[in-house]
Amino acid sequence: MQIHKMYIGGRWVEAESGKTFATVNPSTGEEIGFVPCAGEADVDKAVKAARAAFNIWSKKTQAERSKVLMKIAEAIRANADELAKLEGLEHGTPYKDAFGATMGAADKFEYCAGTAPTLMGQHIPVKDGTLSYLQREPVGVIGFIIPWNLPTIMTAVKLAPALAVGNTCVLKPPSINSMIGLKFAEILSQTDLPPGAVNIITGPGGSVGSAIAKHPDIDCIGFTGSSETGKRIMSDASGTVKKCVMELGGNNPVIIMADADLDASLKVLAWRQFNNSGQHCSGPGRYYVHEKVYDQFCEKYIAYAKTVVVGDPKDEATTMGPVVSKEHRDKVEGYIKKGVEEGATLLYGGEKPEALRKGFFVMPTILSNAAHDMVIAKEEIFGPVAVIIKYTDKDDILALANDSPYGLCAHVWTKNIAKGMLLVNDLHVGSVFINCQMLSNEQPWGTSIKESGIGKEGGMVGMAEFTDLKLVAINYMV
Repeated sequence: MQIHKMYIGGRWVEAESGKTFATVNPSTGEEIGFVPCAGEADVDKAVKAARAAFNIWSKKTQAERSKVLMKIAEAIRANADELAKLEGLEHGTPYKDAFGATMGAADKFEYCAGTAPTLMGQHIPVKDGTLSYLQREPVGVIGFIIPWNLPTIMTAVKLAPALAVGNTCVLKPPSINSMIGLKFAEILSQTDLPPGAVNIITGPGGSVGSAIAKHPDIDCIGFTGSSETGKRIMSDASGTVKKCVMELGGNNPVIIMADADLDASLKVLAWRQFNNSGQHCSGPGRYYVHEKVYDQFCEKYIAYAKTVVVGDPKDEATTMGPVVSKEHRDKVEGYIKKGVEEGATLLYGGEKPEALRKGFFVMPTILSNAAHDMVIAKEEIFGPVAVIIKYTDKDDILALANDSPYGLCAHVWTKNIAKGMLLVNDLHVGSVFINCQMLSNEQPWGTSIKESGIGKEGGMVGMAEFTDLKLVAINYMV
C-alpha cells in the first residue's frame, strides 16, 4: 500500500514525526493508502516556504500569473481521468460526477486567470494638486482548510482566486480524502508555479488546522465546513486578528408554492438532494410544500428516488455512491431514526441491499409529515434525506423559512415570478434561487450570513476577498 508524502517548498517530504494515517475507501471500508500526519513543525515549514515564495509570486505581472493559471487548467484536464477515479476511490463519487467536478476545477482556474486582470482599485477625486486612490494588493499567505464533501472542486475554488491576485498558500486537504489533495499537488508541481507558492500538508483538522489558523505569519484563513468547526477556527485565528473567509453550514429552506411546476422543481431539487449523497452545503435542507400540491409533490419525489442507482462509484450505472465515512453514515442514519421517533413518516428508504452493507451507504430517503420544530427540520443532516413539511395559506412561510441560525441560501419555486421576487428581500439568506440552482462559475455562490459564514466566495467578489485595499494620497504641488 502506497505511503504518500506532503508537498512543501516544491519538495516531497514526510512529516517531521514520521507518523502517517490511513485513508479509507467509503464503498468498502478498506484502507487504500497512507499519508503523513503533520504537526506544528511541518506547518511552520510550509508557512516559511509560502512567505519566501510570496516575494516572487506577488511581484509577477498579472499577465504572468494568469499564464501560469491557464497552464494549471491544462494540467488538470490532462490528469482529469486519474483525478476523477481517485475521487471515486477515496470519496465515493460516481465517475461521471467526479469527472465533471475535475473539469469544473480546470474551468475555475481559467475563469480566475481571465478575470483577475479586471479587478481594479479606485480613484478618489479630492482637490486640485492632489492624487488619491485605492490600490489593490494581495493579502499575503493564505491558509486554506478544504472540506471533505467536494475535495477536488473545492481545492480549485480556494486556490485559483488566491493565486490569481498574487497570494501564496498553505493548504490542508480533508483528512478523510487527503490523497486527492496530494494528487493536486503533483499536478501543480508540473507547472511554472514558484516552489512554495502552494504547499499542501496533511493531518487532522483539530491539530493541523488549528496550527494553521494560529500561525502568526499566515495573513488570512479560507475555510469551508461546519459552523461549529468554523467558530473554533475563528477563535484560533483571533489571536493575530486574521481575516477569515468562511462558508459554513446551512439548513436551506425550499418553498414550493401552490402554482409551482413540480416536475421542473424535482428535476433540480431531487437531483441536488441525492447527488454526492446529499453532501452539499447549498443543497435542499427542509421543504415547505403548499398543502394543495403536497401529496402530488411527495408522489413525484418517490418516483424520482426510485430512479437513483446506489452502488459502486466505478459502475457506469451508479448515480449515487456512499457517504464519506462510517461516522457520517451513522450520523445521517441517526437523523432518520430520530425523525421517525418524532412522528415523521418514512415515505421512502430503509434497508440496504446485502451488497451495500460493507461500505458507508445511505439509501435515498424521504421523510414526510415532518414538522418545523422537529430536529430533522432544525439541524443540517448533510445526507440523501428529504424532509418535507406541509404549509397552508395561514402559515407565515417567511417566518418558518427564516427560523434558523443558518443563512446560506433558499430555494423558491413558483410560476409567478413577481410573487417569488417579493420573498427575496425578506429571506434572511445570502443567496436566493428562484426556479433554478446555481447557474454559473461567475456567480458569488458562497454569500453567507448568520452562522453560515463570513465573507464571499466565488465570482469577482470572492476573488476580491483575497486582496487588501491600500489608500495612497499624494500632494504633487509641494
